[in-house]
Amino acid sequence: MIDIVKAYEDEFNQLVELYEKNTNDNSLKNKGVASIIVSGNKVVGLNTLKGIDVKSKTRGDGVVIIDVDIQDNTVIPIPVHLCTGFLEKKGEQLLQFNYNIGSNVKVKFKSHCILTKIEKLHHKMISQMYIGKNSFVTYEDEHFHDENGGIFVETITYAKLDKNAFFQSKFYATKTRIGRINVVMDFDLDDYAKADLESKIYGKKDDKIDIQEILRLNGQYSSGIAKSSIFATDSTEANVINEAYGNGAYSKGHIECNEVVKGSSVLVSTVPILKVVNEKSELTHEASVGRIRQDQLDILMSKGLDEEEAVNIIVNGLIS
Repeated sequence: MIDIVKAYEDEFNQLVELYEKNTNDNSLKNKGVASIIVSGNKVVGLNTLKGIDVKSKTRGDGVVIIDVDIQDNTVIPIPVHLCTGFLEKKGEQLLQFNYNIGSNVKVKFKSHCILTKIEKLHHKMISQMYIGKNSFVTYEDEHFHDENGGIFVETITYAKLDKNAFFQSKFYATKTRIGRINVVMDFDLDDYAKADLESKIYGKKDDKIDIQEILRLNGQYSSGIAKSSIFATDSTEANVINEAYGNGAYSKGHIECNEVVKGSSVLVSTVPILKVVNEKSELTHEASVGRIRQDQLDILMSKGLDEEEAVNIIVNGLIS
């Protein structure tokens, strides 16, 4: 049964309403879906299923700590939903997620960060994740921010993948303005482990984007891909650092950054860092910076769209 904290029932309902409006998804009240709902500095709703244990507390300094444990051999057929939101106009939201995922687990997380109708906010989420042997984990994280650009988001993930574990991460912030965002993903891979990291961010006006993705290929035959796609318009500033360290024998890593720009005041940079420690490791990288073609804009604008609408259609096509 869904545990809605009685003292925060109104906040729960407000956040669920915003969630459904932005995502067109009504899973948060479904008793068959594991979910964690955080508003401000407290957990306002929680639903667990067999094999998942969730504990939460708020420290005296306002940090919300959430421990998620999944037992060995657990298979969860329906995605686990995580929803974080903030209902005040201004403030700070500090979150610490600790994931302990057992061996032979199969699970998908769908995370949504709903930060709309906010004037100024610092949102910081640190995730510590351990993934056991032979487990298969995917994590999708999508952000919705206020259009005034007053939000600063820091999302930092440290993950340890045990032998033959697989992890796929998809981070999307493409449907609203960003404001300022700092994404860090730091992954440590054991023997035969695999990681697939993908980030897509759309910057507008004077948004500022920083991404750092790190693959530490420590195990033999470990492999990873880190791919970033940045769409920068107006006077957006974007800085991307992709790193891969080939420490294990026969490890393979590939990093890729694609940046598309529109606007004379855009400032973008991408820095690949490849370090081969083991001579049997193989690392590659690819980077490109392009622009939105004027002929594509002209065709769409000839159909009655203004320039912003045409850019959005092109970018959404690239994102998909």
